[in-house]
Amino acid sequence: MTFYDRRDLGMLLLRLGTGGVLVAHGTQKLFGWFGGHGIAGTGQFMESVGYRPGKASATAAGLAETGGGTLLALGLATPAAGAAAAGAMAGAAAVHTPNGFFNQGGGYEYAATLGLAATGIAVAGPGRLSLDHALGHVLDRGWMVPVALGAVAAGTAVVVGARVKRLQREAEGEGGEQEALFEETTES
Repeated sequence: MTFYDRRDLGMLLLRLGTGGVLVAHGTQKLFGWFGGHGIAGTGQFMESVGYRPGKASATAAGLAETGGGTLLALGLATPAAGAAAAGAMAGAAAVHTPNGFFNQGGGYEYAATLGLAATGIAVAGPGRLSLDHALGHVLDRGWMVPVALGAVAAGTAVVVGARVKRLQREAEGEGGEQEALFEETTES
């Protein structure tokens, strides 16, 4: 007879809660569910905040959130699932960082919380009430945690870094255009 301890129950609750929120968040992007805007609307938003191409960015974020969230809730491929969700949330946090920390002011609090929870689950493991445990942890080996988190961190750094450079170039271009317009109007 198998008895489950508090840690197993706690990890199950944490996985179901975090995974469920990520799935809901991701399906807003992918399918327009729960008041979301689907790929087209989310793609337009992604373009407006510097993630280009917008539809591809919306699809990648939606898949990372929906897929990572589903796998976290199931406790399957936990290192990869947590890393994928954390990467998506790091990309979201980058958009909200200029607004400060707190969510009520448009800050990165929500994205950071989901990303840290997903990372914590990836590091701690899913517990015994999980598909990973039932399958003998074939997709949840210790070495997979740093590999998954490292690969996603590197990919996220490239994507977010490209966004930052793009936004800087656009800001400099707009500043240059404004200066040229000012010079034209003052010379007249």
